[in-house]
Amino acid sequence: MTTSPLTLSPRPIDPSVDHGIQAIVAGASTAQTCTTDLAAGPWSFDTRPGYGPGSSMGDVIPAGAPRQGELPGYYRTADEAELHDRIADAKAALGDRVVVLGHFYQREEVVRHADYVGDSFQLAEAAKAHPEAEAIVFCGVHFMAETADLLSQREQAVILPNLAAGCSMADMASIDEVEECWEQLAEIYGALDEPDAEGLLPVIPVTYMNSSAAIKGFVGRNGGIVCTSSNARTVLEWAFARGRRVLFFPDQHLGRNTAKAMGVALDRMPMWNPRRPLGGNDEASVRDARVILWHGFCSVHRRFTVDQIERARAEHPGVRVIVHPECPMPVVDAADEAGSTEYIRRAIDGATEPSVFAVGTEINLVQRLAAQYPQHRIFCLDPVVCPCSTMYRIHPGYLAWVLDELRAGRTPNRIQVSDDVAVPARAALERMLAARP
Repeated sequence: MTTSPLTLSPRPIDPSVDHGIQAIVAGASTAQTCTTDLAAGPWSFDTRPGYGPGSSMGDVIPAGAPRQGELPGYYRTADEAELHDRIADAKAALGDRVVVLGHFYQREEVVRHADYVGDSFQLAEAAKAHPEAEAIVFCGVHFMAETADLLSQREQAVILPNLAAGCSMADMASIDEVEECWEQLAEIYGALDEPDAEGLLPVIPVTYMNSSAAIKGFVGRNGGIVCTSSNARTVLEWAFARGRRVLFFPDQHLGRNTAKAMGVALDRMPMWNPRRPLGGNDEASVRDARVILWHGFCSVHRRFTVDQIERARAEHPGVRVIVHPECPMPVVDAADEAGSTEYIRRAIDGATEPSVFAVGTEINLVQRLAAQYPQHRIFCLDPVVCPCSTMYRIHPGYLAWVLDELRAGRTPNRIQVSDDVAVPARAALERMLAARP
């Protein structure tokens, strides 16, 4: 799976997806983007309900989803260099009082200012590791800021620069829908908190990190656990040691791909659609289930297809295809490897010879990896430039604004989880931390 170094000479690559989109809109690039609206500032869309440009037409945002207030004019009109200097000045003035966290999928113009870059759980751990910071500015999406609030000190303020940065996958499992599902399962299995003769409960709830604090709290109250894309197998093993079956939400693909790799038959993994009685299943299939999969998904990772993999193999013989386990099962099966964002990063970092990588995950991470490892040829499986619509709502203008506000003694956009939710949610997170392979 290597290509001769003679054919892969290192070359400078601009890691900025925004620069690429601006070039497409200006006619200076022949590449394609899913929508030219991505070239506009996110404040153009913040007051409207929705996930923003590039989101799936089928992703309907909940009526009560947070919206961002109007961003002051300076931050909307300042150019990239001005905002860079403003952010740098504010960070220098604030010092250790503030820590800035940046998710892998954030714009390069934001990530360059982050004190820590990682996936949602790595960043939550970074927040926990800095009790001296008065404020934690989380450049990610809403559920991530909630998790940081759960794991940080009570007196610390967790700030989301743009309140409109939500997550369509997390929104696909509401607390009302999950509780209704739980009640229907109780009608079939009996008391869900009573173990059988072998000490196993009828069902263990497992939620992906990409879920609301309310869902994590539900899981904590009902003996369940949280998982990440990197430890999903370990968590499922933990759950199977305690229950006959698992209710896995909100991402069906991570649940299916992980359970299938563990030997669970597909016919024992029914889908639960919360809009239908019994999730759209008959009682027999629910009774026979080993893993009940919630009808949720990531719109970014659903864009990847087997055709894209076949095209990459045809155009780049010897290409190494790595995809995220949030991708549909046929895509994961067709790839050479599947793993979390950190797995993908480490796989590329560990390649000792110049190689060609086709990566099935969010474009900001892929473009950044291509710039960081110019000795390799690294490209996104999907040729259409379409970043995560909600991650893209965090613009350097918003980061500059919140830092200036903190510098002035004000705390904007604070994310706080109420104690009634936080206590059981922390229990679910602690179970995850205690589960080891």
